[in-house]
Amino acid sequence: MYQLSNNYLNIGVLPKGAELCQINAVNNNNQFMWHADPSIWGSFAPNLFPIIGCLKHDAYIFNNTKYTMPKHGFVRHNTDIKLVSQTENSLVFSLLYNEDLLKLFPFKFEFIITYTLKDNTLEVNHTVKNIDNQTIYFSVGGHPAFKCPLYKDEDYTDYSLVFETNETAETYLLNTQNGLLSDITKPVFTTKNSIQLRPDIFNEDALIFKDLISKKVALVSKTHGEILNVSFKDFDYLGIWAKPNAPYVCIEPWLGIAEHEQTTQQLTKKEGIISLSANKTFSASYNIQIHERHLG
Repeated sequence: MYQLSNNYLNIGVLPKGAELCQINAVNNNNQFMWHADPSIWGSFAPNLFPIIGCLKHDAYIFNNTKYTMPKHGFVRHNTDIKLVSQTENSLVFSLLYNEDLLKLFPFKFEFIITYTLKDNTLEVNHTVKNIDNQTIYFSVGGHPAFKCPLYKDEDYTDYSLVFETNETAETYLLNTQNGLLSDITKPVFTTKNSIQLRPDIFNEDALIFKDLISKKVALVSKTHGEILNVSFKDFDYLGIWAKPNAPYVCIEPWLGIAEHEQTTQQLTKKEGIISLSANKTFSASYNIQIHERHLG
């Protein structure tokens, strides 16, 4: 595990998938990330690239050729991603295309993820470099899972997700048989700007938002106040998810979304897909800020 530390926080990142696996307070050792219990959900914060969510039959079509791709892409669990730079406050990892990846994703690329720790905030930056002579198409996003409840004297229902402004957005429902996105929506906000967490709130899978106004959401305890917030100004979609009855919540900034159940499977037509011209570079960041009252 690679680590960064300052006067406020320690973070840890696994070599496999360059996956963030630890955020804890230096002074009181409060642990803010889910512990990845494999009997429930054995991940901490997978990095999602070059797709978000599921594809129909785990496949897409590009230039009349069908390619297979696992859910959320091939960065998570990838052992070819390498640490390429480390400073006092940052870790930089890179995944370069190879012959095996070209069988899944027919583009020459470099995927770079950078973790930068500043005071009580962690910035997670995603960079994609097109080193091909053609336009490449991709999605990118995060999947960090936060411990909930944080303290032993609390229940899951003591927590809410509080958005920075009032919202009218509804969640788009997934087809639970195949994981594909439907056009059916459902109201989930408890108040104009908050969603109370409940053990059954994810019984129909993730909450998926396409049209939020807010670009920041806080995890807030009824007893202990704001625990942390995630700001995602560079991201158009937001997913919120956990296994039902599990003691965590994922706050997931996305540039891209699961494939629609009426899909033609054409990669270039997929909702939320990013197109990047030859020799160009794309970058998007989200921030995780831990509230100072929980740092001891």
